[in-house]
Amino acid sequence: MSAMQSRAARLEAVLTQAFSPVLLRVVDDSARHAGHAGAQPGGETHYNVLLVSEVFRGMGRVARSRVVHDALAAEFAGGMHALSLVLRTPEEAARSGGASS
Repeated sequence: MSAMQSRAARLEAVLTQAFSPVLLRVVDDSARHAGHAGAQPGGETHYNVLLVSEVFRGMGRVARSRVVHDALAAEFAGGMHALSLVLRTPEEAARSGGASS
């Protein structure tokens, strides 16, 4: 992956490869955190992710979060500060109306 890509594009690429999502939404929320811990000029530090994948079947909330954080370890090492996650199976997403958090 190119360093010239936005972090959001890199997140999407890594998550798509690792989880074959049914639905994936990555939103750069850095502007809302300007002045907060970990925020940097230029942003790309705080993200909201909605990820719906079969991979999460049989996994608890903490296990899901761990596998996503593990997949994105290089981004955390490269300056990403915060990640807000909504991680669901397709059935859970259908029950909750899909895209809501």
